[in-house]
Amino acid sequence: MALTAKQAFKELSRPGPHRVMRGDLALVGLPGAVLTPESGTGLPAVVFGHGWLQPITRYHGFMRHLASWGFVVAAPATQTGPLPSHRLFTADMRTALDVCTSVRLGEGRISVNPEQLGMAGHSLGGGCAVLAAAEDERVRAVGTMGLSETRPSAIDAARECAMPALHLSGDEDLISPPIGHAEPVTQAWAGPVQLRGIDKATHLGFTENWQWTDLLLDGKPQSKTQKLSRVLLTAFFLRVLTGNREYSALLEAEIKGCSIDYTRGPAVPSLA
Repeated sequence: MALTAKQAFKELSRPGPHRVMRGDLALVGLPGAVLTPESGTGLPAVVFGHGWLQPITRYHGFMRHLASWGFVVAAPATQTGPLPSHRLFTADMRTALDVCTSVRLGEGRISVNPEQLGMAGHSLGGGCAVLAAAEDERVRAVGTMGLSETRPSAIDAARECAMPALHLSGDEDLISPPIGHAEPVTQAWAGPVQLRGIDKATHLGFTENWQWTDLLLDGKPQSKTQKLSRVLLTAFFLRVLTGNREYSALLEAEIKGCSIDYTRGPAVPSLA
């Protein structure tokens, strides 16, 4: 039975039913981490791209949350310097997708359904998630946080993206203000798409823990921003990739602290 938005938010705020295991992508030749449920076959998978200058450890809570709800989550730890190659990072994200679909994880106890693959990311990782989705027909859903424009252009790439997308932006993001980044990507998106603005969220509000870049970049980690993004993106990927309708109300209604700024197409599409 579908839950109300309030009920769904409360339930998805908590960790899911799965015990989470952590592995190292370096074992298959790509620096990074992979978090998975303890076991399971035919699982959905999401590749996550980090933000500019951000280590993947700043997103561990987000990745762990998705994994607890039944997702395999892989995050390449490449292009972390001040002058990253967006093209190469996009290639690494696609390689991580290859790992998810071609390697038996968790000592052979975990497999991924190649029809249930998503891309996600923060900042430049969000932009590169769009680039990867435009290039890879396996990607069925895209979710971003504080997306940044890239070179080549994520705005141009969005015109090739027919899969559903949920873009979350920070209302007080001075690094990637929505008007120049998430908004034009959303407007250009070829498929069903929704843009949500999180009240008082800064660029680093989506990250976790303290890191030296907090002294350089705008903002700082915000527990409210992290909670909203975890809940909404978990609901989105559950709905689109697995067909789970139980939490669909979260994708249809505005919730406290997070407005729906733009929607085109079905609010709760499903490809499962």
